[in-house]
Amino acid sequence: MKFFDLSGQTAIVTGAAQGIGAGIARRLAQAGASVAVADLNGELAAQSAKALEDEGLQAFAVEVDVANRESVEASVREAHARTGRLDILVNNAGIAGRAAPVWEQSDEDWQSVIDVDLTGPFYFCRAALPLMIAKNYGRIVNIASLAGKEGNPNMTAYSAAKSGVIAMSKSIGKETADKNICCNAVSPTVIRTPILDQITEEQVDYMVSRIPRGRTGTVEEVAAVVHFLASPDCSFVTGQCYDVSGGRATY
Repeated sequence: MKFFDLSGQTAIVTGAAQGIGAGIARRLAQAGASVAVADLNGELAAQSAKALEDEGLQAFAVEVDVANRESVEASVREAHARTGRLDILVNNAGIAGRAAPVWEQSDEDWQSVIDVDLTGPFYFCRAALPLMIAKNYGRIVNIASLAGKEGNPNMTAYSAAKSGVIAMSKSIGKETADKNICCNAVSPTVIRTPILDQITEEQVDYMVSRIPRGRTGTVEEVAAVVHFLASPDCSFVTGQCYDVSGGRATY
């Protein structure tokens, strides 16, 4: 028996052109899924999908603005039309927003993060769920953050949005539990991606000092958790939040 097998399934992974999203897309494709590499950067999404195809995996690019309802709905229709089915949705696309205390944040600073990080996953879930309900099967994985549990200073909008993603996942998990659909969240802590190159080593050391495991996480470690939650084996797990934190999260 092959565990976590996704053969014949179709997955949409948002923000999949690079970083954690690209790692998730590769992991799901390696498990047999046909993956829609969905990203705002259509050119980069096409390159990422082509790289997976060059490895003998099934992937195709979909350009989407997750903060735009029409764009989201069109991308779901496009992905479904390519294979005739939609089994898995991974809402990974997100932005951190401007780092500043709340009294220095503008309306635009707040709204831009909420639009991408919270409303975007809502749009995607709402568009994908009717297709999943119709076939009595589906897996939704929403990428949150430990910031959604602890609240990061100078990242009020991001922390609030990720907290909302966790709560939304729990609500949808309950709403769809009798429809053979599982909806869960994943909350990573600091993950080793190129974005860490943009901050000082001192900042990285401080963040690592709060992780009992003593290091940053890897893209592959996040993708492994998502893989389980996206699989048929995740049949009695829904409405949960899985932390990928090296022991930092305690609740």
